[in-house]
Amino acid sequence: MAENSNRGFGAMDDKKQREISKKGGQSSGGNQGDNSSNRGFAAMDPEEQRKISSEGGKASHEKGTGHEFTSEEAREAGRKGGQNSGGGR
Repeated sequence: MAENSNRGFGAMDDKKQREISKKGGQSSGGNQGDNSSNRGFAAMDPEEQRKISSEGGKASHEKGTGHEFTSEEAREAGRKGGQNSGGGR
């Protein structure tokens, strides 16, 4: 196995290796910095997401496990959200 081979990826010139490597990352949906994907919930149009989310909320309330926020709880959640988002800097 100590013998060098003129076959395969390792035998290709650097430019060809980079070209192939780049295509591999693109086809796999690898981390490309744009957070885009053509799969899953996040890829659905916003109206479809709302519809599915609404169905989940309705089901939890019918089951008796849904949570109804009091005005105080809602106020506290809004305050925390504003702090975490850096609002009012």
